[in-house]
Amino acid sequence: MLQVVFRILGPLEVTVEGRPVALQGARQRTIMSMLLLAPNRVVSVDALADAVWRGNPPATARNQIAICVSALRKTLKSAVGVEDILVTSHPGYMLYAGEHRIDAAEFEEHAARGREAARRGRTDEACALLEEALAMWRGPALEGITAERVEAEAARLTDMRLDVYEEYVGLRLRLGQHRELMGELVAFVREHPLREQAKAHLMLAQYRSGRRAEALETYRDGQRILADELGIDPGPELRDLHDEILADSPRLGLPAEPAELLPQTAVPAHLPPSAASFTGRRELASLDRLLDHLEGSALPVGSITGPGGVGKTALAVHWAHQVSARFPDGQLFADLRGYDGEEAPRRPGAVLDRFLRALGVPGAQIPAEQAERTALFRSVLDGRRVLIVLDNAVSFQQIRPLLPGNGRSCVLVTSRDSMGGALAGDYFFVPLHLGALEQDESITLLSRVAGDDRFGSDPVGAARLSALCDRLPLALRIAAARLAAKPHWSVRTLVARLEDQHRRLDELSLDERGVRAGLRLSYRGLPPETARMFRLLGTLNVPAFASWVGAALLGVDPVDAEDLIEQLVDAQLLEPLSAATGHVRYRFQDLLRLFARECAEAKDPEEERRAALRRACGAWLGLAGEAHRRVYGGDYTVIHGPAPLHPLPRHLTDSLLEDPMEWFESERSSITGLVDQAAGHDESAYAWDLAITSVTLFQNRNYLEDWRHCGERALEAAVRTGDTLGEAAMLHSIGTLEIVQWSYGSAHERLSLALRLFEEQGQAQGRALVLRNLALCERHRGDMDRARRMAHRSLEIFRTVGDHYAETHVLGLLAQIELERGDPQASLVLSSEAVARSRGLGTSRGEAQSTVRLAEALLHQGDGERAEEASRRALELVRNSGDRRGEAHALRTLGEALWRRGRTEEAEVALRDGLETAVKVPDRFLEARAAIVIGCVQALRADRSGAAGSFKAAQELFTEVGAPGWQDRCTRLLAELWDREVLDEQRLFEFIRP
Repeated sequence: MLQVVFRILGPLEVTVEGRPVALQGARQRTIMSMLLLAPNRVVSVDALADAVWRGNPPATARNQIAICVSALRKTLKSAVGVEDILVTSHPGYMLYAGEHRIDAAEFEEHAARGREAARRGRTDEACALLEEALAMWRGPALEGITAERVEAEAARLTDMRLDVYEEYVGLRLRLGQHRELMGELVAFVREHPLREQAKAHLMLAQYRSGRRAEALETYRDGQRILADELGIDPGPELRDLHDEILADSPRLGLPAEPAELLPQTAVPAHLPPSAASFTGRRELASLDRLLDHLEGSALPVGSITGPGGVGKTALAVHWAHQVSARFPDGQLFADLRGYDGEEAPRRPGAVLDRFLRALGVPGAQIPAEQAERTALFRSVLDGRRVLIVLDNAVSFQQIRPLLPGNGRSCVLVTSRDSMGGALAGDYFFVPLHLGALEQDESITLLSRVAGDDRFGSDPVGAARLSALCDRLPLALRIAAARLAAKPHWSVRTLVARLEDQHRRLDELSLDERGVRAGLRLSYRGLPPETARMFRLLGTLNVPAFASWVGAALLGVDPVDAEDLIEQLVDAQLLEPLSAATGHVRYRFQDLLRLFARECAEAKDPEEERRAALRRACGAWLGLAGEAHRRVYGGDYTVIHGPAPLHPLPRHLTDSLLEDPMEWFESERSSITGLVDQAAGHDESAYAWDLAITSVTLFQNRNYLEDWRHCGERALEAAVRTGDTLGEAAMLHSIGTLEIVQWSYGSAHERLSLALRLFEEQGQAQGRALVLRNLALCERHRGDMDRARRMAHRSLEIFRTVGDHYAETHVLGLLAQIELERGDPQASLVLSSEAVARSRGLGTSRGEAQSTVRLAEALLHQGDGERAEEASRRALELVRNSGDRRGEAHALRTLGEALWRRGRTEEAEVALRDGLETAVKVPDRFLEARAAIVIGCVQALRADRSGAAGSFKAAQELFTEVGAPGWQDRCTRLLAELWDREVLDEQRLFEFIRP
């Protein structure tokens, strides 16, 4: 007969020869859980119904229970071939265990045998039995079964587990293992702060390790928690131990001769208990690949890497417990202390000594030399199937002597450093890099640790708390523990405290096991120059960066900077991002950035940090200026200040700016953050120069909020520092933005002030740029003569200073003005000249703008064919550069040209494309221009209802942007639509001409 293994010390599992038996639905799982909690005893139907329906069973409960039990019998019969596992016995049912295994029963049996061995003085045997009992746990008992009766019994099992663990720790303290116990005892006491026996064990372990003051502090913490939570004092045992520590009682000393942990004949089961609150981790399945190679020629070695606090050990232990049945010859576990803050990493020789004793080798037969111990270790393991978990390894050199010589065993290593270069090739290697938890996993972990429903009732607060903790398990556990200790706090209370960047690490670092301490362990092992790179990168207010940023910060060669940054990646202090553009980008987790900034403020003088910031700004500004020149064909339309640049090697600049607009796009968030930071540090010249140079991106891709934010922050810094040139430049930049957003009154006010400041500075280029934009304002006001005069004054200055791009732009503006003044021939001449000059400069954006003006002039002269050619050329240019605003303009003129050529169906398609593009920009005026022309085309195609809808939509948009002249045109078109039986095409065209 096949043997069934029932596991309830964790999620409910039923297996037959390692194959899972699937139970269908929550009811079956609840009934099976109830029967397994009382094996060989009858469980009444009433009790089962009460559990399934949570105290409110329906009238048909007895029948439904019978149906579920019948289905369970069929499932078990199919798996095992017998029907007598579930027995009907009045007044209910019984699970007859027989030769089948139930892990809870085996746990209690092992615990009882361990206690008996302890009573007989066989401490090592007792320790081994209790360790085996604890290793059976895979998580909270019957995790996921929500019936109240099941949860109550599961809680009893959990209490038994905690009792056994405390007894086990007491035995290990007798064996003199106080140093090895301290780490897990600190975590256990933190998770179970009201258990006085565990606190006593921790105090004794601390005292024996020479940490008398910490032992007394542990007592005071316990005294405070008991008073706060229960209103009681510590019990007599804890008080007596406290007094003995104060008196340095000889009774607290080490045992005279520590015994061995396990007898020679025992099968080692070293795995520590799996964390009760272990959550999620979809990555577990990838480790199962190791099991497929247990009989292979190469040793299966898994590696879990990740930053401190990400849960590497918890994952390793959880997986090890899940697969422990596959390793009948034992499980070995060692904390190699590679990142211990107090002690040096464990020597492989010492670990081998412990492993060999656990595997049954008498102490007298263990060689003194490490190489001989390794050889013996591999001989002993030959033919055995043992799982070896090596936790917190610092290097391949540390673990190499601990690796078996064949593939029957399996090794799982956790480390903050990748060992793939050493492990790949010689072993069957399964690497797993552990990152932050998923959002749902984070909130589940918070709820489990806090133990209440505060997170479920405030999902927004829970999501924000998860983000502030970087979804890092250590930080999440600390945050949840703080809430558990403060039941009067809401989730938002803790969120508000963590939102303060200056307090966040303090809030998550309340003791030596907090976030800051874990980060410090990774940081302190860095070489000096790598540590300096870490600190200075942390001072930048940018979300991501490439290695050239590090080169600028330190003033070193870019290749050397990349090597230093890659060392930070290997140390799990930086995350690499995708390299879609050929250059890898990196980012900090927020908590790591805050820690790096703390370290910089403590270690690096302020002036050194300011100098590094200037170099970084200089590098960004140099690249932004070069990107602008490559887009515009020259250093045009931008006023530069006195901020020094930090040049990068030419080959690197060429590689970065192969596509200038894509470089701008990738750096957009970094640029806005850097402008903000430079302005905040009163580095006005860098702030405003970078802000105005980046208008290339902001206007081309319609990032108007970024444009305004950078402009206003830089303007504040310029005014505060008395930087008049910067103030004028930013007034001009924001005034230009106001024009783009149709706020002509505000634009005129800012531009007039900018003009005065530029004139006081004697800055001709600035004066010309402002005059050009003031001409746009006058055109909007309807004063075409004044607009024409200002544009000509601007044109003269641009020609004098040699700003050829701006010259072509003003030629295009004059062409528009002449068109609106009723002189299409002058407009045609000016726009043709603008196109030729733009083409000569090699600026596709300028050529596209001028070509649209040319198309409009041709339309006014009735030359639809050439207007279509010009529109298609403009469309090709803007689509190549990604200029959506220009695309909307070109599609509108193309639609008008097709209309004028009698191809109204094609015209409507182009116009609707233009309308859709304008919506995406978004630009309300462009939407309105497209809509009014669509209305005319619809009217000509006899769709008067559709035309009326388009005219009304256009009228609303013109009203929104403040264009009264165009509003009036819509009103007149609507009247024309209903008053005239036959519509005149030329008359309609007159309505939509500029």
